[in-house]
Amino acid sequence: MIRMTLDEIAKVTGGRLVNATPSVIVSGPVEYDSRKIGPGGLFVAFPGEKVDGHDFAPTAMAAGAAAVLSTRDTGHPGVVVEEPLVALAALARAVVSRLPELTVVGLTGSSGKTTTKDYIGQLLARLGPAIAPAGSLNNELGFPYTVLQATEETRFLVLEMGARGIGHIRYLCDIARPNVGLVLNIGAAHIGEFGSVEGTAQAKGELVEALSPAGVAVLNADDPLVAGMAPRTSARVLLTGESADAAVRATEVSLDGAGRASYTLSFDGHSGHVRLAVAGRHQVANTLAAAGVALTLGMDFDDLVAALGAVGIVSSRRMDVFTRPDGVTVIDDSYNANPSSTAAALHALAAMKAGGRRIAVLGYMAELGSHEVSGHVEVGRLAAELGVDRLIVVAANARPILDGASEVEGWHGTAIFAEDQTVALGIVTGDLRDGDVVLVKGSRYRTWDVVDGLRPEGGRP
Repeated sequence: MIRMTLDEIAKVTGGRLVNATPSVIVSGPVEYDSRKIGPGGLFVAFPGEKVDGHDFAPTAMAAGAAAVLSTRDTGHPGVVVEEPLVALAALARAVVSRLPELTVVGLTGSSGKTTTKDYIGQLLARLGPAIAPAGSLNNELGFPYTVLQATEETRFLVLEMGARGIGHIRYLCDIARPNVGLVLNIGAAHIGEFGSVEGTAQAKGELVEALSPAGVAVLNADDPLVAGMAPRTSARVLLTGESADAAVRATEVSLDGAGRASYTLSFDGHSGHVRLAVAGRHQVANTLAAAGVALTLGMDFDDLVAALGAVGIVSSRRMDVFTRPDGVTVIDDSYNANPSSTAAALHALAAMKAGGRRIAVLGYMAELGSHEVSGHVEVGRLAAELGVDRLIVVAANARPILDGASEVEGWHGTAIFAEDQTVALGIVTGDLRDGDVVLVKGSRYRTWDVVDGLRPEGGRP
């Protein structure tokens, strides 16, 4: 975080100083995990019934924290506030206001947000100091937490924005108003909360509405709901995609035996050949979006073409492809799942040249609401249509995937139901052959044990 005195922090957050000298400076990280705090940092203590952050204040102070932000006096130097989450938002807002040279990039979408955020961070780091931390820090806590990692030296701040309803993205934009806003796609993710894809588009479009006339909205020309957001912003619009309408455009897309895409990138009279190092046809759209941001912020076209070939996976459990000593290739895309992202993963599996079988281990997709059954059936149908050799479905709530696969006439694959992850792992590992490719996909934690059990070293990534 930028250097601020405790008195300044108290005034910004509306809190009161306790046990502290007002001139004490906070210059280190802002953390709510006492294990991550460093010298000069600010420890944020969140109250809780099972785990109360206030109990860890002594540990944080012993690790070098300058003060504690809390809801009650911990006996240590600090600032007492009514609600730490609100205080964090206020503090983040103040930090952005004190960094006039900072460029804020905000992005949202139904799938691919974290991966694209990682790509943007890698590209912009070539232009100057950039903050784009690994993981999905896109909610009311993770968003200001990311903002507070900015320092006086930071030039680019890349912020992922999630939403569970109308007004959520507007709230995040009020904390750190983006100079560049990127919308990737609109799909069925969280459709149970939004009610429809149109409702999702309404919520996601709050990002482009927040942009000033001096800003830039980077929109996916291949997604009608995203491209249709153009009238909702006063900012300049830059379209990316494979459509003829796209200013940042990919043509001549092809895939190699490992499922990695190559394409011709065109922009403003320039063109160049891009060869990606990451797997999945859907990475074309993700890298085009990242390219649109980089070009907007001044990256040289030829430098961009070379840089796109070097971007890689940063956040765990997202299209992480690894090959085991026994010749089995595993695609770990297990961080989360919805019908759109699962379809992309299945297409990636189908595109991979396999000396053996293509195996899909699929778990439950959450937050689909009334579309829950149809969403799972759709995924199962696609797996069969793509010719998956073995389809292993994990847990009863994902069973409709099997129903979808059974509807496809002429599919000669094998469908297997596993009541839990332990059973699924046993089924997979009990019959693996050299050359097999295994995709593991599901909503949060619901297939993590399976893929971790497939790692050569075992354990988490």
